[in-house]
Amino acid sequence: MNSLTSMISEAEIQRTLNRRAFLSRASTGLGTLALGSLLGRTLPIAGRASSDSGSTGEPWRGVVQPPHFPVKAKRVIFLVMAGGASHLETFDHKPKLAEMDGKPMPDSFTKGKPIAQLQGQTLKCLGPQHPFRKYGQSGQEICGLFPHLGGVADDLCIVRSLYTQQINHDPAHTFMNTGTSISGRPSMGSWWLYGLGTENENLPGFVVLTSVGKGGQSQPIAARQWHSGFLPGNFQGVQFQSAGDPVLYVGRPPGVNERRQREVVDSVNQLNSIFNEAVDDPEIATRINQYELAFRMQASVPELMDVSDETQATRQMYGSSGADGSFASNCLLARRMAERGVRFIQLYHRAWDHHGGIKKSMEITAKEVDQPVAALIRDLKQRGMFEDTLVVWAGEFGRTPMAQGSGRDHHIQGYSMWMAGGGIQGGISYGETDELGYNAVVNRVSVHDFHATMLQLCGISHKQMTFPFQGRDFRLTDVHGEILKPLLA
Repeated sequence: MNSLTSMISEAEIQRTLNRRAFLSRASTGLGTLALGSLLGRTLPIAGRASSDSGSTGEPWRGVVQPPHFPVKAKRVIFLVMAGGASHLETFDHKPKLAEMDGKPMPDSFTKGKPIAQLQGQTLKCLGPQHPFRKYGQSGQEICGLFPHLGGVADDLCIVRSLYTQQINHDPAHTFMNTGTSISGRPSMGSWWLYGLGTENENLPGFVVLTSVGKGGQSQPIAARQWHSGFLPGNFQGVQFQSAGDPVLYVGRPPGVNERRQREVVDSVNQLNSIFNEAVDDPEIATRINQYELAFRMQASVPELMDVSDETQATRQMYGSSGADGSFASNCLLARRMAERGVRFIQLYHRAWDHHGGIKKSMEITAKEVDQPVAALIRDLKQRGMFEDTLVVWAGEFGRTPMAQGSGRDHHIQGYSMWMAGGGIQGGISYGETDELGYNAVVNRVSVHDFHATMLQLCGISHKQMTFPFQGRDFRLTDVHGEILKPLLA
């Protein structure tokens, strides 16, 4: 196929620009100049770009060059326990709550506090539904439903005093991912990719995988949770399907070979480049780069998802037979992505919304995640990657100490998460909730503090990495955030 641009001259394209295009160029010109000044060169590239695009042909290396701090973590694997895992059946042992089981919840804890679905009801304590044990040399207290995690307890830094601001699922996910409940802001993975760049030009730098468990309600997860917001579209997360075709519509159509598709992509990108020179729109540069990335992903993604080269022992360690859509399978794929230079990997397990039947549901859900998460940590360690990979386990909120029938309601005043690897001090616990697990009372940790600490571990100052938008400099932590120095190794 000859280049399509042989039939359309640049002058002809220029003549097609009407009044609307002129106004668009005039209104966005200052923003484009600001963006160009910020980036210091063309928009980020996911790999090779068209020769006419004005790009350097190099993968996007990030704006934080050199790093603000020594880099302890080169990549992040964020395990999202979607639905809100109960801290009272995972990492926060409350003997006093067990003593109070069935008794009225003291008004001093709940008066004036936001409650999701228990508003106006008689509040009674619900004791922990499963016993806790001490694990490892550190004696970390973890629910007995997680024996595999207990086996790596000395690698975990358990935070028991996290609190958040949104009490319903979607806005709580938005707050955890973007640092604000206002939709449309960049997700944390997009900030990471913007700041640090990518290490693999054939795969996206920010990948999302989801799985659905069998032990709880599966709340939907909106794609805006990994959106790039006002950052250029190159930084948006790419969702991989964990079963079937990994990426929708990225496959080659029947009857089209690689050479012919290469010609089509080159021709389309040449046209886009000519148009971009006329209107100077950053999203056109993004479109060019994403065409290129999609072309290369046709070879790289099938190789990534094919786990047949993994040993039987490795697959058994994770409890996965392959890309079957399970959380176990996604944990194995996360390790493969980390090996290949994917910067930010987010795994959502939709299984933790336990409004009823929490005792039995926790047994099911804990079993789905316990073995593969511990396997991920062990696998990273045996491959020499644990020291520079930050692994995070967290939900959007916790669950109430009060009963909702046989379950627990949403809770934001205090709950648990953990971090491991990547410059984190293992075998320690940080912060406390009160004796009933209601309020975070010692070393309270906000979502902004958590984000600031993660960025620090990756060599980024949360105050210095900003992006100009609508007349102000935005950052992931907004005007908040303190580094949690006691957590750092």
